[in-house]
Amino acid sequence: MALYLIGDVQGCDGALQQLLDKLAFSPSRDTLFLLGDLVNRGPESLAVLRRVVRMDGAARCLLGNHDLHLLAVAQGVRPAHRNDTLGDILAAPDRGPLLDWLRGQRMAMLETLQGHEVLMVHAGVMPSWTARHTLSLASEVEDVLRSPQYGHFLAKMYGDQPSSWRDDLSGAKRLRAIVNVLTRLRFCTPEGEMDFDTKDGAAAAPSGFLPWFDIPDRKTAATTVAFGHWSTLGWLGRPDVLSLDTGCVWGGSLSAVRLLAASGARHPQYELVQVPCSQAQRPGP
Repeated sequence: MALYLIGDVQGCDGALQQLLDKLAFSPSRDTLFLLGDLVNRGPESLAVLRRVVRMDGAARCLLGNHDLHLLAVAQGVRPAHRNDTLGDILAAPDRGPLLDWLRGQRMAMLETLQGHEVLMVHAGVMPSWTARHTLSLASEVEDVLRSPQYGHFLAKMYGDQPSSWRDDLSGAKRLRAIVNVLTRLRFCTPEGEMDFDTKDGAAAAPSGFLPWFDIPDRKTAATTVAFGHWSTLGWLGRPDVLSLDTGCVWGGSLSAVRLLAASGARHPQYELVQVPCSQAQRPGP
């Protein structure tokens, strides 16, 4: 059985097919962990969603900011963006089951893979969060998304405030902060203040801010964190972080890591596998 982590697909079904072929992926034998943003901006969002749903338990997925945007647009609580490519899903005869499946996916996963714990999020984690605390906070959002009240939550999900995490946050502010950390975070301060304006690479950190994974004494530093979301950062493979958004929808590549069995290794061992993409969209949020 092979285990793969895959970065942001964003509606690029052709590239996903090429990558699965290159991996010789078998849904009866192997498992994919997709790190969020399955849909939007690419040309075949519906095809991607249907493909992953058909894989059943062989594909385990996180929700990214574009996936949540789809749910919000479908509920009528958020207008479509001019660069969205969600119309095929919204007009599909199987729209209902697809969207129900999507809102049942995870906000974070913590798995023991090839003997090592790997925390998976779409964007980032707060410096003060442990891996298990991240999982607990993610479950608060997951529970609401799976409830009959999920439309009310989606209507209050958007906004940059509160701009820092506090454990005593409650209600809509708490859920919004959790979503922003898990699906939008790039830069923060050691105290947990978040910046949502800067979308360039790690060297573009605003004064006083660092990439979230470079904050000293981050409580998830001993756990490998795999994430996507940050196409301008690109591939980054360190013992503590695996960054897998390599800008497929912007004309970059679609990336996967194959986790390898390595007895006695202190950190997960892996092989990077990539396929080129041909999309030429303009970068967006």
